[in-house]
Amino acid sequence: MIWLILALVGFVGAAVGSLAGLGGGIIIVPSLLFLSEKTNLLPALSPQIVVGTSILILIVTGLSSTLAYMKQKKVDYISGMIFFIGSGPGAYVGAIINSRFDPSVFSLIFGALIIFIAIVMSVTKHLKSITLKNGLTRMYIKPTGEELTYKVNPVLAVFICFFIGMLSGLFGIGGGSLLVPVMLLIFGFPLAVAIPTSMFMVFLSAIVGSVAHIRLGNVEWLYALALIPGAWFGGKFGSYLNDILNDKTVLYIFRILLVVVGVRMIVSNIG
Repeated sequence: MIWLILALVGFVGAAVGSLAGLGGGIIIVPSLLFLSEKTNLLPALSPQIVVGTSILILIVTGLSSTLAYMKQKKVDYISGMIFFIGSGPGAYVGAIINSRFDPSVFSLIFGALIIFIAIVMSVTKHLKSITLKNGLTRMYIKPTGEELTYKVNPVLAVFICFFIGMLSGLFGIGGGSLLVPVMLLIFGFPLAVAIPTSMFMVFLSAIVGSVAHIRLGNVEWLYALALIPGAWFGGKFGSYLNDILNDKTVLYIFRILLVVVGVRMIVSNIG
């Protein structure tokens, strides 16, 4: 029974994460905490074990969705590698910090972070992206043939992504939840490119973060094996939904999910 539930958690987390470029840990982490704290289905799991296991699953989610987005020709590999130069070391540092985290405040901070992300994504559409004068010019050709250009400043991107990667390693959420708004507002990415490129970065950063958590003994391998099949197919399903839904619908769905999960984490902690 629990294997089926974990497979479902992996599928939903990966589908939602791949759909909006956020990874999937934003669903997997609170789900594992709930199952271990509020039910008899799982033994008590520390936040460190939950985060470490979640980041390991992000490798599967990121790879699955990236392969699907590659077929759609929406991944900006050069920008993704620039982001990874910052997010990779950040993810490792975040994993180290996580090992010293006080479990009593984890849910509260995590819930507040999720709600903050929801607010950022809500106001993104009302803000104009910053026009960078210096940077690497990139181009995306829409299916209609329209050419869209945007610029990535490597130094600024590495600096920002270090902190995004650190949050990824600390909370196991993948980092894309903050990277996507940054890509839209600061670098002027089209949403159609931002989400696939975010998942590419999530995949690479998750590998680094997982190495740190494995070395610290923060991975529950049995539960990871149960989550992996669902995460693999969920990643592909999320990228499929992203391709058929319009941008407004994608952002709307995810904002609702973020608020629900964030409030749930905070209320649970206070109670």
